[in-house]
Amino acid sequence: MNPAVSKDLSFALKVAIQFLPEDRQATSDEVTKAVETAKMVAGLNGVTVEAVDLRKLVESRTTIFQESSAGLSDSENHVRWLPDAKNDRSWAFWTRYERFLKHSRGMPLQVVNSIDRTTDEVLGELEDPHRPGSWRRMGLVIGQVQSGKTGQFIGLAAKAADAGYRLIVVFAGVLNDLRAQTQLRVDEGLLGFDTQYQLRSDQEGADRYIGVGAMAGEPRLHVASLTNSTEKGDFDRKTASKANLPIGNFPVVLVVKKHPKIIDYLRTWVTEVHGVEDPKTGRKIVQDIPLFVIDDEADNASVNTAGDGADPTSINAAIRKLLTSFDKSSYVGYTATPYANIYIDPDADHDSLGGDLFPESFIRTLRAPSNYLGPERLFGLRAYAEEEDIDPLPLVRHVDDTENWVPEKHKSGFTVTAELPDSLRRAIHSFVLTCAARRARGQVDVHNSMLVHVTRFTKVQGQVRDQIDDYVRLLRNGLRDRYGAASRAHMNELRLMWERDLEPTTAFFTADEAERLSWEQTAAEILPAIQKLEVKAINGVAKDVLDYYSNRHTGMYVIAVGGQKLSRGLTLEGLSVSYYLRFAKTYDTLLQMGRWFGYRPGYEDLCRLHTSPQLVAAYEEITAATDELRRDIEEMAAIGFTPREFGLKVRTSSLGLSITAANKMRQGTRVRLSFSGELAETTIFPLTNGNPKHNFDSLQTFVGMLSAHTAPEVDPKTGSLVWSDIPAELVASGFFDPYKSAPEANRIRPDAISAYIQQCAKAGELGRWAVRIVSRRGADMSVDLAEYTLGAVTRAASKTARPDSTKHTIKRILNPKDESLDLDPEQYEAAWEATKKAAEGRKNRNGGPLAPTLPTGEPLRWQRRPDQAHLLIYLMEPPEANPVVPLIGFAVSFPFSKAYTATEYVVNAPWWKDDSDDLGDEDGAEDA
Repeated sequence: MNPAVSKDLSFALKVAIQFLPEDRQATSDEVTKAVETAKMVAGLNGVTVEAVDLRKLVESRTTIFQESSAGLSDSENHVRWLPDAKNDRSWAFWTRYERFLKHSRGMPLQVVNSIDRTTDEVLGELEDPHRPGSWRRMGLVIGQVQSGKTGQFIGLAAKAADAGYRLIVVFAGVLNDLRAQTQLRVDEGLLGFDTQYQLRSDQEGADRYIGVGAMAGEPRLHVASLTNSTEKGDFDRKTASKANLPIGNFPVVLVVKKHPKIIDYLRTWVTEVHGVEDPKTGRKIVQDIPLFVIDDEADNASVNTAGDGADPTSINAAIRKLLTSFDKSSYVGYTATPYANIYIDPDADHDSLGGDLFPESFIRTLRAPSNYLGPERLFGLRAYAEEEDIDPLPLVRHVDDTENWVPEKHKSGFTVTAELPDSLRRAIHSFVLTCAARRARGQVDVHNSMLVHVTRFTKVQGQVRDQIDDYVRLLRNGLRDRYGAASRAHMNELRLMWERDLEPTTAFFTADEAERLSWEQTAAEILPAIQKLEVKAINGVAKDVLDYYSNRHTGMYVIAVGGQKLSRGLTLEGLSVSYYLRFAKTYDTLLQMGRWFGYRPGYEDLCRLHTSPQLVAAYEEITAATDELRRDIEEMAAIGFTPREFGLKVRTSSLGLSITAANKMRQGTRVRLSFSGELAETTIFPLTNGNPKHNFDSLQTFVGMLSAHTAPEVDPKTGSLVWSDIPAELVASGFFDPYKSAPEANRIRPDAISAYIQQCAKAGELGRWAVRIVSRRGADMSVDLAEYTLGAVTRAASKTARPDSTKHTIKRILNPKDESLDLDPEQYEAAWEATKKAAEGRKNRNGGPLAPTLPTGEPLRWQRRPDQAHLLIYLMEPPEANPVVPLIGFAVSFPFSKAYTATEYVVNAPWWKDDSDDLGDEDGAEDA
């Protein structure tokens, strides 16, 4: 499709959306009627469109869904207010923003509806700005990297302004360009004018209206800002003083960098103009002007990293002092990596600063829309309970040829002498083809970006940038001579990549051959694409900038080489190809570096991530750990826990990664690992050093010990062996102590499980175990165990794990229906009801309602008595032919403990000091 047709389709799409239901998914008949009506209206306006093309566009906007958010909340000292306020306030800022998202941004209706719902949920957790007296609310919203958190919190800010908050402060990272980028988004979505040219919406003689302010028929809403979208547009006391801008009559919105001096300037200015002296403290306090703070990337810089007993770090102190300078304040942190925030001590206090930034009022999780290209889709995810595994998309390409070019470990003065590695040249070719393919699809005047992140050092980044620029110029010059030998060689190389890589991957995404491009269509756009291509170094030293906004009508084609600036918050528009080699030792840093996550409408199949196998393994681990954390929050929310009652439990790494930086979890260089209410199960089985035979022989001994205690019951249906009322000591010393697990299985360590069992036993818990050795009728492999013959179960190998001859990895060992076999009828019924209740309103990964078919998960384990645990032992067929013994796996369903909630492990200081890779170092600071 050419750009003209695309514009016509865009017009027809806006018309069609008007005829679709906004409160639910449109039916096929409704889509048909909307398309027919829009085609007719378009024709009356002199616009001709094909119904089939328009229908595809409409369907792409109506088939996207988004799950509801979930959250922990503490309602103490909180007055419910929002339902009544819906009737007594105008909500003009939100209504304008909502129309902007639907009609100007073309956002899917269900996604806009979800933003409306989730922002209501967060707003309702804040205090009514009209509530008299002093109050403070502290919350945290957990999104995903590049998933649209900024658009969400702008919606929240719009509603806060409508509700009556008169000073809204957005903390936007620690870098000038990120602050400026966020300010521009606020200008477009909330203010409605360009802050580079005017301070308030009603400024005389100013007409620089953009975004929501430029939409036809929209009202001019009174709002002001003392910050602007230039690089140096942060808060300035001189500007504020000259503006003579009183706060209280209408909303004032500031987008401020997280810098202690700037935050202090802001606080001093507000308190000098509007503060009154507090007779108790002598400090000036702002009364009756409600403050709302949005802290973007709240885990970065805001967290107090000072040691015990020391004064808080400067940024943390400045934020806390600002909050305590108002008698009415609400604070909401937004982050995709919440580990550091939840590790904040909830009981921390300071004489003048008060409590820390722990989200004691609420914690909410935001689910990304179904069209989000996130870690789960890119790297795959082992699903839980009845969910299906998420297989990784075929978009990752391994890199293993860079050690002689830019080694993994190098210093800031390193000189690049080797030529570009073949892997980087292939990545550049892939980007050129992506730009050409998007042009051939009609996506001409759009942004196209490639990320190159191989070092944190600015000097090395500059050398890499120059090398890439030289290569791009060589490629461009060769292609210009259409009949020369160089051009033929380059085109042959590009065609080979197209046929071997891009065509097969696109076929994976698109079943309809008519929608796929031919090589000839793409080849015609290669030269125009590379002619437009620029190479830029984006760091604190280079003068290059990514000015997407100024080029929004024509689009930028750019290869961005950088480090820290490209590692947190800064969005690369139209990012398709990433070449990423930078390793870090913490979950949060690695996740934040993943700029390749986000939304890729119309070109998802063209995206590529070129990275090392080690980094892929790290991201697989982090994806699983983060998914587990979100699931824990959702399940605890269903039970009704408050943030203070929620015990953070993050899966530890097998690759030497830690959760977050040590100074962000002073409580914790300790890793808190709890089995209370847990399902602990083996998924990794060691195959070497005689471990399979050792575990089988140990099981033979354990069966003898069990039989000496009491004779087993034999399940008539399956042949499984079942023992009841087994004491904790026998289970701990007889089974777990001798069990040999894979070294990678840090989270399921038999010695830790044994220690936990013995701790609980001393407190009168876990005293009556049910032990079941699972058997399967008709199994291919029979196993003689003591005097019994059992059938081994089979489990498929994990689709996301890398092949390894030393270990065997599966999705899960547990058959979900087995976990509840030891429950009495009353417990089973209660667990079933609780499971169904927890699933209410939630959706499965296909967007349909989550419909459990049996009790499972934490709702089940809540029904267990503290002394009632269930050990399931599985004899599993190993992967090799002619096996000697089965692999022995287990699953333990633990009740919730009232005595012991966690076992702690300590990471020592030397590990952290050795080669720590912190961003601040450089670069500008069922049984089968």
